[in-house]
Amino acid sequence: MEALLELRDVIKHFPVHEGGLLRRKYKMLKAVDGVSLSIDRGTSFGIAGESGSGKTTVARLILLLESATSGSILLEGKNVLRFTRPETIWYRTRVQAVFQDAASSLNPRMRIRNLVSEPMEVQHKELSREAIRAKTEEMIHLVGLTPDRLKMFPHELSGGQKQRVAIARAMTVEPSLVILDEPVSSLDVSIRAQILNLLADIQERKALTYLIIAHDLAMMRHVTTHIAVMYLGKIVEMGNTEEVFSNPLHPYTRALFSVVPRPEPGRVRTTPSLKGEIASPIDPPAGCRFHPRCPQAKADCKQSEPCLEEVSPGYQVACHFA
Repeated sequence: MEALLELRDVIKHFPVHEGGLLRRKYKMLKAVDGVSLSIDRGTSFGIAGESGSGKTTVARLILLLESATSGSILLEGKNVLRFTRPETIWYRTRVQAVFQDAASSLNPRMRIRNLVSEPMEVQHKELSREAIRAKTEEMIHLVGLTPDRLKMFPHELSGGQKQRVAIARAMTVEPSLVILDEPVSSLDVSIRAQILNLLADIQERKALTYLIIAHDLAMMRHVTTHIAVMYLGKIVEMGNTEEVFSNPLHPYTRALFSVVPRPEPGRVRTTPSLKGEIASPIDPPAGCRFHPRCPQAKADCKQSEPCLEEVSPGYQVACHFA
């Protein structure tokens, strides 16, 4: 398949001030530390991991909300990090985002009509008012809302309706890639399935590619085609979603999956749940970053950092003993 987006050895380090009266001392927070992945056109790629694993920072780097320390981000083979201003404007029409909290991403002082039409007014100045109005109404219909919602303000809508507006807003500029950062975690359980079904329907209609960032692993299994598991800024396992879920090879992935609800109530878990807390990205452990929490850790794990290696076609794991 054709790769739409590629990350090649992407690094993002943040300087953290340690204090000092005479000298300013800094340490580096290694939020993303050498991430490489490829997202094929028309697929749904998921990134999973605990808070602090770096998955949201990866999304922010792709959206150009943060600048990478080093590495390359390529859309359709073009290095985004070397784009001129006009090229960056074009890129922002190709990549859009839907965030976890729709309420905070929607200006409370703007009506829904203006919120949905704003991206077109900014990025497609050649469009007439009539064209923008028609497109706005088309997008509202696409996400299952009635035209009367266009005259309302965000506070007059329910949580699910606000998320539908955020989705409509992202779709107005006809993107190729949509980044969904915890798209349903703030919604009631009864509404989550509706939004996920809506996203799947829109993806099929418009041949979209999704990058999904989420904690909900049960949801990720059903909505993604490929998945990467991150720990302390690095990918530790990556491959076809069903293959990863069926036979996870990395101890961290197995521990994460052990807490996913299973349909067999009487089934006894054979994998120990995750213990301890994720280490600080300012001072990550030497060797394998997971070894302080790994029940299988040996001497090699404390001294040598494992590389992400292909163990079968399209399946990669970073573990000395996988």
